[in-house]
Parts: sequence; structure tokens; C-alpha cells
Amino acid sequence: MPFDIRQLRYAIAAADHGSFYRAARALDVEQSTLSRNILKLERVVGVKIFDRSRAGVTMTIAGNTFIHAVKPMVTNADKLVATMRAAAQGRAGKLMIGHYSPISAGHLRAIILGWRSAHPDVDLDGVEADRGALLAGLDTGEIDIAILAGDASHDGFRHETFWSERVLIALPASHPLAERELLHWTDLRREHFLLPAADPGPEIRDMLLGRLSLSGMQPDIKMHQTSRDSILGVLGGGLGLTVICEGGTGARYPDVIYRPVHGEQGAALITYSGYWRKDNGNPALRRFLAFLRDRYALPFDIP
Repeated sequence: MPFDIRQLRYAIAAADHGSFYRAARALDVEQSTLSRNILKLERVVGVKIFDRSRAGVTMTIAGNTFIHAVKPMVTNADKLVATMRAAAQGRAGKLMIGHYSPISAGHLRAIILGWRSAHPDVDLDGVEADRGALLAGLDTGEIDIAILAGDASHDGFRHETFWSERVLIALPASHPLAERELLHWTDLRREHFLLPAADPGPEIRDMLLGRLSLSGMQPDIKMHQTSRDSILGVLGGGLGLTVICEGGTGARYPDVIYRPVHGEQGAALITYSGYWRKDNGNPALRRFLAFLRDRYALPFDIP
């Protein structure tokens, strides 16, 4: 008959306290229960762990060796149980976030930093890719949640709107519009725009087409097979303008400045939504969603 971890706890407590009575009080059990279980333990291991006397108990030579060996076992078992409980409650484990937005500033950066601070035992990782790859990652379970621009639904995934960010125009510091504190869409109808072909470039292009198109006149937009950072890196040379959201304004580029753009209803905004599989059982995801919901006072429910 093998011994159990409770018997080990009793023996370790008796060794630490030098008394079955004091060990039983420390563990809040009957002394007879503790004594009986230690006796069973001694029978199983085949050695006498304690010498008993009216003055208390002392460890035998074999008992000292035994207690020294099992203490790390019990400590590791306690850590394992604590880790498993924390993982089940979403306070440990792993969370994978997918996005295609810059995180040098804005809400996503604040969320990631706030989550890391509040949940240091959760291994938080991220994947930056285009929308199709992120949705595929959700489908295979490689990604727990994807945060994307817009509010479109995708079959098989639940989604909720999380926040909005201002739209900003990135332009050369030498550009005539750089003298203004804010811009209007009407100021931009004859400007040349450079956008990345990768997400969210196509969404920004569609937004520009909707905002800047006039009867018989389309905005001047060129899609580039380079990254957003590469476009911003050369923008100061006077090649044109580009569009970013607040999340990208933490990074600075030579001779490039940012200006907010307004429409008839005020500041132009882009919404960001979260997407996740309805059957995702990761407790860390549920806790992350609760973190977002509470931070932004959102009304959605979390199963």
C-alpha cells in the first residue's frame, strides 16, 4: 500500500515541531489522526521515522534522511496544485493575442501592459499578421483572440467592439498642411497617399475612397508591397502622405509629423473589435475578456 501526501505532511510537521501534539495543532487535526497516519507511513516505508517519548518525538537517523528527501516532493506538489488552480482560474497558463496594428501607443499597448502587470504568471504572447492569417490561427486554436480594425462579423467567431482610435495623417514636416493643428477630409482630396498592401492597408484605402471620392474624381492612392514602417521611414522625403491610427504614434520617423483628421461629425475614428472562437475554453482568455470588459465598461457577457 503506497503512502499519500497527507501522511508526508503529517510527518514533516511532526519533524518541524518535535511533537505530535504541536504538529496536530498546527495542522488543525486530531493528534490521534496524525499519530495513526505517521505510523501507517512508517509501516509502508519499512523504517521507524520517529522515536517517541513523553518529552516528544525525535527523528531517527533513517527518519532524518527520509524527511530530508520528501520535503522537496511535498513542496513541488504544492506548487503544482497551486499552478493548476491558477491556470484553471486564468491566473496562469498562456494567452496568445493576434493583431495587425502597431502597439507603440494607444489602447492595445495599454491593454497589454496592464494585463501583464495584473497577471504576471500568464505567458502572454502575440502574433502580428494579416486578417486572413489571424482568422486561420483562431480557427486552428493557435490564437486565442484577434484584435482587428472594424466591426465586421466572421462566421464561427464571436466578436465584440472594444474601443475606437483617432485616425491621423502622417505627412512630411515640410508639407504645407503640416502648419495646421488638425486637418479635414476636404483638405486631402488632391493629396497622394501611400499605403501598405498588407492589412490594415486595404481597409484604410476603402475609408479614403469613401471620404475623398468626388463625382468623376478618385483619390490618388498607391498600394505598396512594403511594411507600414518602411512607408513612414521614407515619407519625410516628400513622397506623399499616409494614414495611421493612434496606436502607431509612439514611433517617430525623420521629418514626419502626425495630424488628426476631422469630418462633419468631428474626429475621424476607427473601431477595433475582438474575435475569438465560441468554444475556446482557455481560462486565461475568459479572464482577459473580463479585464477588457471592466476596463471599458462594456456590456457583453462571458460564458
